[in-house]
Amino acid sequence: MGCGASSASHNVSSSMSKPTGTASSSAEQKVVRRIISAALIPVESENSFTNMASWFDKVPEAPVDPILGLNAAFKADPAAHKLNLGVGAYRTEDGKPWVLSSVKRAEEIILNSGKYNKEYLPIDGLPEFNVASARLMFGEQLYEANAARIVTVQSLSGTGGLKIAADFIHKFMPHATVYISDPTWANHKSIMSLAGVPWKAYRYIDRATNGLDFGGMVADLDAAPDGSVVLLHSCAHNPTGVDPSTDQWATLADLVHRKGHFVLFDNAYQGFASGDLDRDAYSVRLFLQRGFQFIVTQSFAKNFGLYAERIGACNVITGNEREANCVRSQLKLISRATFSNPPIHGALIVSIVLSNAELTALWKSELKSMADRIIRMRQLLLDALVANSTPGNWQHIVNQIGMFSFTGLSPTQVEQLTKRHSVYLTADGRISMAGLSAATCPVLAAAIKDVITNP
Repeated sequence: MGCGASSASHNVSSSMSKPTGTASSSAEQKVVRRIISAALIPVESENSFTNMASWFDKVPEAPVDPILGLNAAFKADPAAHKLNLGVGAYRTEDGKPWVLSSVKRAEEIILNSGKYNKEYLPIDGLPEFNVASARLMFGEQLYEANAARIVTVQSLSGTGGLKIAADFIHKFMPHATVYISDPTWANHKSIMSLAGVPWKAYRYIDRATNGLDFGGMVADLDAAPDGSVVLLHSCAHNPTGVDPSTDQWATLADLVHRKGHFVLFDNAYQGFASGDLDRDAYSVRLFLQRGFQFIVTQSFAKNFGLYAERIGACNVITGNEREANCVRSQLKLISRATFSNPPIHGALIVSIVLSNAELTALWKSELKSMADRIIRMRQLLLDALVANSTPGNWQHIVNQIGMFSFTGLSPTQVEQLTKRHSVYLTADGRISMAGLSAATCPVLAAAIKDVITNP
């Protein structure tokens, strides 16, 4: 603009300087000159905005999400034979994602029935989904006996449910600290921190045996101030795959009652852990039977394979119907300010499947087949490690449950697995059993033996 503007300015000024012979025209010329002068921006001012201090120059770059970063590294690896055991998503024996037949049939109903549209859902979600989700979590009899004091709102999968819960805790339990297992799913800490909820860790895993450090867990929760919030994995603990026994759950319930703690259950794997929906709901139903007030979040990512649909729920068990109505109103305020209202597609799929006896039976059979395949991978990996005489005791692989196995490998061994063998897993040694197959279990066993015997 610089040279062109100067030339234009000169030409206009020259033409304006020519006499016109009238006072009126002279005044007009002065007005025009003032307008032109104001409109012309000096060359040195062209970059005035870029010279200003930026609003964002103090914003640091956040660390890459460890799971998603792992996936990106795997994709960039040119190795012909590589294993991605980091991402928590089910894979078939051929290493492919699986859209369940029950889900496909529900989608056909959505598409062909003419009953459904894309209108906004209520703030608390699809009513049919909320009821079906709660019935699945608590069981028919317990749900019917406690329905008046149970509040269920649809959420953006389990993560969204935890965020709603964290915001609720921040607002209505402002002096509470949330106690989180060590280790835990990394997002638990992020969700609490971003909601402004303080958290501390309690002992969970015995590093020597890769089993549950129940004594340490009980000691830490007993030492926590009365009225603390305790985050518990209802089944298939992530990342360890180590769960309390039924007797240990009873002991935890006694401790919570004695200390006046409040429990937040993360229920991400119901039915996916053991293949039995009721068995995997044992801990949550125990606390409901004992009369506790608590929160439990649900995810349908794993057990329905609806990873991208972001469908879940946040359930709050209150003291009575009046409290339930008040809590529901507050949860709706949180949802409204967070995402306004939830998406419909995943909610329709789940509610259609769970309201249709034939589709429910099909879904349960598919769910059990996923759980059974993962259990089989555990046994095949153990057999391969024993067969090739890998040093150490690997029995914990079959003692653990759910999608993940906490191998006990050190960060250095994990790094060598990736560098030498293109095996991708999280730095804490967690592997997704769903990423293995009958063909790759011996491959992984050989790689593990190599990094242990050749450090």
